[in-house]
Amino acid sequence: MTTQTRYFIDPFGCVKNQVDAENMMAHLNSTGWENVSDAEQADVIIVNSCGFIESAKKESIAAVLEWRKLYPNKKILLAGCLAKRYGKELAEILPEAEVTDTVSVTGTGKRPLLSMPGSAYVKISDGCNNNCSFCAIPLIRGSLVCRTIPDIIDECRTLLNRGIKELCIIGQDIGAYTEKKKGLMELLKSISALEGNFWVRLLYIHPDHFPLEILDLMERDKRILPYFDIPFQHASTKILAAMNRRGNAKRYLELIKTIRAQLPDAIIRSTFLLGFPGETDEDFTELLDFQKKAKLDWLGCFAYSREEGTAAYAMKGRVAGKTAKMRKQTIEEQQVSITEKSMDRFTGKTLDVLIEEQIDNFWLGRLYCQAPEIDGAAVIISSEGKNVKPGDLTKCKIIARRGFDLEVTVL
Repeated sequence: MTTQTRYFIDPFGCVKNQVDAENMMAHLNSTGWENVSDAEQADVIIVNSCGFIESAKKESIAAVLEWRKLYPNKKILLAGCLAKRYGKELAEILPEAEVTDTVSVTGTGKRPLLSMPGSAYVKISDGCNNNCSFCAIPLIRGSLVCRTIPDIIDECRTLLNRGIKELCIIGQDIGAYTEKKKGLMELLKSISALEGNFWVRLLYIHPDHFPLEILDLMERDKRILPYFDIPFQHASTKILAAMNRRGNAKRYLELIKTIRAQLPDAIIRSTFLLGFPGETDEDFTELLDFQKKAKLDWLGCFAYSREEGTAAYAMKGRVAGKTAKMRKQTIEEQQVSITEKSMDRFTGKTLDVLIEEQIDNFWLGRLYCQAPEIDGAAVIISSEGKNVKPGDLTKCKIIARRGFDLEVTVL
């Protein structure tokens, strides 16, 4: 491949996979390769795949087949989680692409960024030790491995010096971060010591070992946003135990209450998994009741995907796919009014907006209550006479809610 210098990346999967793609790009660029934005111009097309659930695997393989159909003479590489999980098998059954294992790459703050202007993801760990019975992450990424605090701080400082305004701290479970007996609290204290006007957004904290001490730091440093992505997954004690989780509805509701009592402006996002083996109508009713009581600000729902190699794969009581989809739809429909009411409370407030892009005559951005890509947007309907540009934190007034989005005007 020494004569092939231009590459195109087709990214799939989660933001952790995105960081892997960015680090891959940094490595290729440092060795003389050139990234191009059009596959037509590339010598090599790299599909950075996802191997987490069945639908994601199919999507990644479909991309390989489509690229091969469009460009029969180009080299196509299948990288990422799917290649990591099924490298040997895919090498035999997928002649359309060359399979390469490129999941673990050392991070750097100087890497190209695939996120929107002003925002960057900082991956503090890889792998996971929680061993949830439905999850294939340990099969793909292995056990928990954490970066050192000095290494993470160096990356954060480099990103801030590049003009980044939002550091999104990510890992499969950042609450499990540990390095030389130091945990997430110590890491956040080190980030808090950095100077400048920026946001720190924490993503993916397992509810069974949520580090409550970080709430005190958030009170002291408002740059660490009171935004929590806590994947509860379910509320039925029976189903949670089968998922290899220690929590229950009562404990999770108490956690939510504790967070909101100390940080009244807190935003809590979660995910629910529907159709897990053994989930009965009674279990689903418990989840619906939990949803009503929790009043989660944002919620994502997923139907169970039976993944070989996981503990849940052989579990009895499989739920029909149609039933899982119906339950998922019911949860989503019930969530609409909950999220809309949550967003209504911001009307009339003056807050910073991270400006991301201009579309026709208006701008789009995000408030602290909106994580990248997964939540609603801040729609700037008036910026006349204001110097608005992508990547800036700009003071705005929220004037109305439209669906899940918030309309704002620049002050």
